[in-house]
Amino acid sequence: TDVEKVKLNFGKPDEREIDRMTLADAKRYLSEGHFLAGSMGPKVKACIRFLEWGGKRAVITSLDKAIDALEGKTGTEIVKG
Repeated sequence: TDVEKVKLNFGKPDEREIDRMTLADAKRYLSEGHFLAGSMGPKVKACIRFLEWGGKRAVITSLDKAIDALEGKTGTEIVKG
């Protein structure tokens, strides 16, 4: 993705970055329409599936920030609980 972190209310005055969310949060935000199909939606859906199939942690970030994200320095971390 081209962004460092997942955002709620993208493009709106109250837009905010998410550092960490649970699987339940991700599902809720997705159902509320926060993540568009042609944008962040597929990435969040992939993380949801990964966690539901046994993964422990998923991270969404830009490719140039991948190492920092794996070290917990940036990106949006999604965890089971």
